[in-house]
Amino acid sequence: MIVNEEHLKENSRKPMNSYLAPLVRDIQPSGIRKFFDLVSGNKDIITLGVGEPDFVTPWHVREACVYSLERGFTGYTSNAGMPELREAIARYLHDSFHVAYDPKDEIIVTVGGSEAIDLALRALIVPGDEILIPEPSYISYSPITSIGGGVSVGIETTAENHFKLTAEALEAKITPKSKILILCYPSNPTGTTMTYEDWLPIAKVVEKHDLIVISDEIYAELTYDGKHVSFASIPGMKDRTILVSGFSKAFAMTGWRMGYVCAHPDLISAMLKIHQYTVMCAPAMGQVAALEALTNGMEEKDRMMESYNQRRRLIVQGLCDIGLDCHEPQGAFYAFPSIKRTGLSSDEFAQRLLTEVKVAAVPGSVFGLGGEGFIRCSYATSISQLSEALERMGKFVEKLT
Repeated sequence: MIVNEEHLKENSRKPMNSYLAPLVRDIQPSGIRKFFDLVSGNKDIITLGVGEPDFVTPWHVREACVYSLERGFTGYTSNAGMPELREAIARYLHDSFHVAYDPKDEIIVTVGGSEAIDLALRALIVPGDEILIPEPSYISYSPITSIGGGVSVGIETTAENHFKLTAEALEAKITPKSKILILCYPSNPTGTTMTYEDWLPIAKVVEKHDLIVISDEIYAELTYDGKHVSFASIPGMKDRTILVSGFSKAFAMTGWRMGYVCAHPDLISAMLKIHQYTVMCAPAMGQVAALEALTNGMEEKDRMMESYNQRRRLIVQGLCDIGLDCHEPQGAFYAFPSIKRTGLSSDEFAQRLLTEVKVAAVPGSVFGLGGEGFIRCSYATSISQLSEALERMGKFVEKLT
């Protein structure tokens, strides 16, 4: 009998997933993306799932990009980003949020805010470090922490306290291994904001335990009552804070993947080394578009924000009217209603809502501690779609109760 050696080799090969790094193999896929994939291409489904503006990037921003391509602006920029864009970011942060950064050595333009978070964690984590994350929270923080060798420590926040982080809750989770506190306010998924008075006791705990803070402020512009307060603006906190933001949400530029990170020069220098060896620089034409958005895009930004504010009022009132208690979000474009009275888990509620009335929302359980018993509803969609979604949800809830 003739033996096929190639066939024997193939049959004796280990399963391909055995070659994977255990940390990566064990990470669960995004719970948000799971629901997005289910509804993709189905026109009958109203999606309140993925947090993406329904606005198209303003024409003049797109035109600036097109013109840059026509002029042949297609090469690398400085690793840290175009100097004029970094200067515009520094002016914007100073004028809008009263934080001052030197564009020469305290700012990097990144491939979205996501890269900025990854850079910050990889630059700081020593294996075994504990990373404190107020939850419910944006789903990427914990997996990126794990990939970097850190240990995620969730800090549960509650609806009774409007999902705000408190000094007492933070202090209770700190150990000798605590190193980094990740903040996301305005919050994804709850829409919670923090005031200057809210931040002061947090800052005392941060200083007392010598923590570094990564402050994800991607929704800063979407603050409806009062002005956004950057954690970096709290006295004594700027050097301890890595400020992350970008253009995706406020400027309707999700697909452009344009973000930035601001921090002390020593921290920026470390992050820049990783950035150089992984992505080289953010896309040149995207940087041109981002510069145009900051230079001439404030009117459109404010117009979009007012539209979100109108939708915010509509969805909160609508959810309460159909019997789903919902605290009023003060920022971002998410409502986080309780579905506890239905007796269903978050995942069961979201699955049945999708299959029975064709409305897609994200189960709160995917956002960590305190998320079970809630769903996340993005109101970054049209008034007509929101109204129809609320009508369908009302009929669904009525059947359950």
